[in-house]
Amino acid sequence: MIGAVKIDPATGLLAGVRQVLSPHCDARPAGVLPELLVVHGISLPPGEFEGPWIDRLFTGTLPADAHPYFRAIAAQRVSAHALIRRDGQIVQYVPFGERAWHAGQSAYRGRSACNDFSIGIELEGTDDTPYADAQYETLAGHSDIAPGRKTDPGESFDWPRLRALLERTPRGSARS
Repeated sequence: MIGAVKIDPATGLLAGVRQVLSPHCDARPAGVLPELLVVHGISLPPGEFEGPWIDRLFTGTLPADAHPYFRAIAAQRVSAHALIRRDGQIVQYVPFGERAWHAGQSAYRGRSACNDFSIGIELEGTDDTPYADAQYETLAGHSDIAPGRKTDPGESFDWPRLRALLERTPRGSARS
C-alpha cells in the first residue's frame, strides 16, 4: 500500500506516482464531471505482465512488429486515466479532469458515452487470472458498460471484496 493518494485539483494529476501522459484524451463536455468508475483489465501481450507495452499502447508508440498480437491493436487510439500494476503501483496517463478514451462505445444505466462522465482505471491482469492483493488495496483508494463487447475485468475480479474495501475507506480520502 502506498498511502493516501492526493490529486492536484489544478492539474488533475496524482502526486507521487509515475506519469506517462497520453495524447489519447480530450476535454470532457462542458459542465460534465466524473460520476462513474470504470474498471478494465489489461495485459500486453495477453497474459504477460510488467512489460513496457501498456505505456506504449496508451502513448501511441506500440510497435506493431514487436509481437504478433500488436499488429491488430498498434494503431488504436486508446488510454485510461490510470493503470494499477500487479504490485499496486499506479501509473497515470490522463489527468482526471480530462476525458480518457477507455470505454469506447458504451452505456451505463441508459446513459451513453461513458468516457464523458467516467474515470477509467486499468488493472494489469486478465479475465481469468486472479488480481493481486495490492491491486485491490490500491483500487479501493466494465463488463457492465459494454455487454457483448467487453468482458474485463472478468470473472476473476472479486467485486464483493472491492465493495468491502471501499466501505472501510473514509470518505474524502483514497487508499492505495
